[in-house]
Amino acid sequence: MSGMLLAEFAHAHRLQEAAETASRRGYKLVDAFTPFPVEGVADLLESRPSKVRVFMFTGGILIAAMALGGEYYTAVFNYPYNAGGRPLNSWPTFMLVPFATGILGATIAGFIRFLFETGLPRLHFPLFAVEGTERASQDRFFLAIEAPETEEDRWEAVDSLQSAGAIKVREVLS
Repeated sequence: MSGMLLAEFAHAHRLQEAAETASRRGYKLVDAFTPFPVEGVADLLESRPSKVRVFMFTGGILIAAMALGGEYYTAVFNYPYNAGGRPLNSWPTFMLVPFATGILGATIAGFIRFLFETGLPRLHFPLFAVEGTERASQDRFFLAIEAPETEEDRWEAVDSLQSAGAIKVREVLS
């Protein structure tokens, strides 16, 4: 059974102290939900670097290469028409379409990767079904940590969060 422990705090500094304590004790911090950015908490959360830029570059280059290849094939092999004495494979005339389609391909690839990384569209997130989490946008601070495997470790984590100032600690299935 995998789950999370969700701790509710009334003050930002309590959340920050709890996040630091949980990180020191080796608990995996899943996320923090706050009405405003709390200094230092984002640094404690384990986040992977985004690969959106890599996917955008790769998608843009591939789509631009396909567009250039298509133009080259149609102008040189499929329908060779000599207009104005230019060579059939005059690359400067081929640059506008690959450039524009490359930008479009990069945008689409980046958007798809963004959706994949963020898990969107996700119509249901179990954490938001917990009563009281709507106050994270108003006046409460929530810290979610990965629940330890054993019951004893779970109780120890709950005690640790409560000693750091948590009002409530609930277990949420993910």
